Amino acid sequence: MFSGGTRRERVYRALRADLTAGTVSPDERLSEERLAELYGVSRTPVREALARLVSEGLVERREHGLFPYRPRFEDLGDLYELRATLELRGITRAVSGVVVHDRDVLGAELERWYRFRSDPPAPDAGFVTLDEEFHLTLLAASGNDALCDALDSVNAKVRTVRMFDELVPERVERAVEEHIAVAEAVLDGRLDDAHTRLREHIVDACAAIVQRTEAARTMARLSRAVRD
Repeated sequence: MFSGGTRRERVYRALRADLTAGTVSPDERLSEERLAELYGVSRTPVREALARLVSEGLVERREHGLFPYRPRFEDLGDLYELRATLELRGITRAVSGVVVHDRDVLGAELERWYRFRSDPPAPDAGFVTLDEEFHLTLLAASGNDALCDALDSVNAKVRTVRMFDELVPERVERAVEEHIAVAEAVLDGRLDDAHTRLREHIVDACAAIVQRTEAARTMARLSRAVRD
């Protein structure tokens, strides 16, 4: 499947993409032999890719081998708190006068979300990708690549949970409006307003995912209490 001196990097990127897209089940053991066959390479680049993904926190060691990272329920709040800290820093840097947001970058992203008003994205896992792109673009417009890298890492750890969550059109439409409001506030120079709106947006998203995850856990326990 892969050839040349970049085989190691390509296997890493392919496996990372499969993990963060939810293609690999959270309960699927990551066998070097099976992955080598899947990607058409020897076990060495697979082993190196897995080691790298372990160091990034996207693969974890369990009793019977390596598995995709699966956050504990208790970790969700911490991860969203870190996400909020990173994203809001992009606003506070501008408030303090350290930077000025890149208007071209953020303006182009805002235009895309204007189009979503009349043609909303489907309420499926693909919207998670669009949502992440907005937040990464907003942060990138503040000019700190390290913050973006850290946010991408956090996103990767909660992405599978979000993709398995059930979206409804109303939630998508609300997110579209909230994204537009945040971007408009930044471009208009209303940075305190943008900071407040972004913080509320992330806090609400965290509360929603925690609530629905807890409900799913309750239903799972209930299902084990009865027989077919």
